[in-house]
Amino acid sequence: MKTLIESLLRDALERLPADLVPAAARGASIEVERTRDPGHGDFASNLAMRLAKAARLNPRNVAEALIAALPANPAVREVRIAGPGFINFFLHADAHLGEVGRILAQGSDYGRSQIGAGRSVVVEFVSANPTGPLHVGHGRHAAYGASLANLLEAVGYRVAREYYVNDAGRQMEILAASTWLRYLELCGERFAFPANGYRGDYIVAIAQKLRDAQGSALVRPAGEILAGLPPDESAGGDKDLYIDAVIARARALLGEGAFRRVLDLALTDILDDIRADLAEFGVTFDSWFSERSLSDSGAVDRALAALEAAGHAYRKDGALWFRSTDYGDEKDRVMVRENGAKTYFASDIALVLNKRQRGFEHLIYVWGADHHGYISRLRAGLIALGGPPECFEVRLVQFVSLFRGGEKAQMSTRSGEFVTLRDLRREVGNDAARLFYVMRSNDQHLDFDLELAKARSNDNPVYYVQYAHARVASVRRQLEERAVAYDPARGLASLGRLTEPQEVALVKRLGSYPETVQHCAQQRAPHALVHYLRDLANDFHTYYSAHQFIVDDAPLRDARLALAFAAQIVIRNGLGLLGVSAPETM
Repeated sequence: MKTLIESLLRDALERLPADLVPAAARGASIEVERTRDPGHGDFASNLAMRLAKAARLNPRNVAEALIAALPANPAVREVRIAGPGFINFFLHADAHLGEVGRILAQGSDYGRSQIGAGRSVVVEFVSANPTGPLHVGHGRHAAYGASLANLLEAVGYRVAREYYVNDAGRQMEILAASTWLRYLELCGERFAFPANGYRGDYIVAIAQKLRDAQGSALVRPAGEILAGLPPDESAGGDKDLYIDAVIARARALLGEGAFRRVLDLALTDILDDIRADLAEFGVTFDSWFSERSLSDSGAVDRALAALEAAGHAYRKDGALWFRSTDYGDEKDRVMVRENGAKTYFASDIALVLNKRQRGFEHLIYVWGADHHGYISRLRAGLIALGGPPECFEVRLVQFVSLFRGGEKAQMSTRSGEFVTLRDLRREVGNDAARLFYVMRSNDQHLDFDLELAKARSNDNPVYYVQYAHARVASVRRQLEERAVAYDPARGLASLGRLTEPQEVALVKRLGSYPETVQHCAQQRAPHALVHYLRDLANDFHTYYSAHQFIVDDAPLRDARLALAFAAQIVIRNGLGLLGVSAPETM
């Protein structure tokens, strides 16, 4: 219905004489909102007030002109001017009721549209360093990114879901060294484990696999490893200098080939675990893009050379710098350090270019809130390489606080003291985790209440919405048990019988689903879909409690059943976009 009103207003605007509304103002966007007060109609638009300045008229006079130019439409009962110049639309009841038929006819396709016009978009999300299992913070990224990708797909975008695998750089070297040291411990060597190593039990499990594969071939005496190393943090030293020295010693003692085998074994094991964890969570990716592949293919070197050739990079103190201050950044950024090591920024610039070369028109990144300062410099890199700035978009996801028994759980992949996503899913279930993660805006901090997520009560939003779907399924079972036939055609023909307040409210709520999906996709706001589904479930539960569906009056019965079945379809479609199941029984 909203798109209909927008179309009518667009036609009216085009019909206005040129001396009333200048040509420059005719491209104004049409804003239409559902009214909160039924006394103000079904929809309202502020178009007249937005055109008043250009027309040099009182907004109410512009509203009068627009109303006079509106094409006739059987769905519109009345149009009024309200307040300073709002245009309020009152629709015939049949216009709302007709949506029930469309829902039943379109089924799983209801709510889908083509406003994305087939444009290609890549959504990069999660992309956690493969140095340990996913924790509950990563779970929020997964739920948000997957839901956003589903919403974009639902409105007509061609969506690719991508996980960027950070399989190069210092963190991977620390992972390899940590695995090797745990392997040495399993083989009987004794030493103090580095404070800056990865300390979780999962490293011990990987080390055991390394021992099973290599036997004692990679054992080196602890004395050779520790000789001449700088003091660790426990001895008053610098933990970063110490772990870097351990990495260098491991490379020297093992050789580059064996060190790489240790790294690859640990990387493969952790990535396999991450893939399985996410797949069990209902989150899958079209590509797992390797950071290492950018370097191996020469893509990073080519991107840096292009920046330098265009004058966007310079050399100073043996390092290669990007002129990010030319684009508003607070300081220039290093891309290649004086020791020749490339920074993450260099790889990220190459990846942006690679995505554009793969044909993606729009790039969406889902990052943690602590990456806020990184946005401007990466956008600057895109612009410097000739990319349009509007194609680059970052959505920041705030942190998650997990509460169990009123106490806040701490998470640290380095210390090994963390709550994993898998632990959370086992405790509350996938459905509760998926919905709870996105029921607040991504830019707001999330307190995840485990007790509420497990509760089988109306206070638990996932239970409340799923219960509405299951209640409709129970109505279907009652029909079979009573041997009562449902006549779909008679139900649609009798929709005019649905005049109770609860029926009218439910019909209107159902009709707003397509525009809700569009809003959620355009605003990157899955949480708004959660709110919609809770409101829809409330409307249905209120209706279910107030009226019998299986009544003796066959036309009324079939009309009510048609409405209930339509509600079930919309609930199922909405839950599907959020990655939540729609059970038949509860």
